[in-house]
Amino acid sequence: MAPTTLLRDDATLRVFDTGQGRDTGQGRLAAVFQHGLGGDAAQVAQNFPDSPSRRRLTVECRAQGGSDAGSRRPFSIAMFADDVLAAADAAGLDRFVAGGISMGAAIALRLAAVHPDRVAGLVLVRPAWAFDTAPQNMQPYVEVAELIRNHPLGEARAAFAASATSARFRSEAPDNLASLLGFFERGNAAVFAEVMQAIAADGPGVSRAAAAELTIPTLVIGSGVDLVHPLATARELATTIPEAAFVEVTPKAADKDSHFAEIRAAIGGFLDSNFNNQDQS
Repeated sequence: MAPTTLLRDDATLRVFDTGQGRDTGQGRLAAVFQHGLGGDAAQVAQNFPDSPSRRRLTVECRAQGGSDAGSRRPFSIAMFADDVLAAADAAGLDRFVAGGISMGAAIALRLAAVHPDRVAGLVLVRPAWAFDTAPQNMQPYVEVAELIRNHPLGEARAAFAASATSARFRSEAPDNLASLLGFFERGNAAVFAEVMQAIAADGPGVSRAAAAELTIPTLVIGSGVDLVHPLATARELATTIPEAAFVEVTPKAADKDSHFAEIRAAIGGFLDSNFNNQDQS
């Protein structure tokens, strides 16, 4: 799928729309599904059950994937959510299912709470935030960002690899550690460090009370062996949002193929059972 671009302020964002140029079937609501912090559309494709009859829109957030950082600051989940809504507007999606992984889940939750007239359903995969800003599980991102911003990349990576945080993650969540170490290898590491620091200190801006008032079909997916996306956070969201369905999948650190297959199956079943007879526009 070839991406298109969307200009927001002075940032050019890459947008992927699986419905472009083909019939995605009648009676199926489109999904707007977002990647995690440092991810891209390829990460979404691993997790989302794309099919010829299902339309999915993904925006690569600022300074991530192939999108520019732009000059507007500070980066925030609200900023990214506004960008996503603008892409949905440009694609002619009046109502859609909002979903995402980690940071993408926070974006989706914000869209559902702030724009209830636009969001018909919610899919939260491995959420890293519930209702608080700067949760402790996001602190390693701040640690990585500060090292990148204050030291040459080689020194910064070596310092993090030798840190107590790294030792803990190596023992308890090796998949998380691989992701954190990968941030030192990014071509845009300096500007992405700004993104990490800002987003890790942020939150969806949705209160527990607001989440408890959501009345749309909701799926929450969590897994264990993950210090960045605690299973307890997924369970907290699932018990707060009325009648939300909760699915626990195989940890990615244990079996990646099963992890992604189970997520795709859960999302596909949720969409088919709740949105087969709703128009995409």
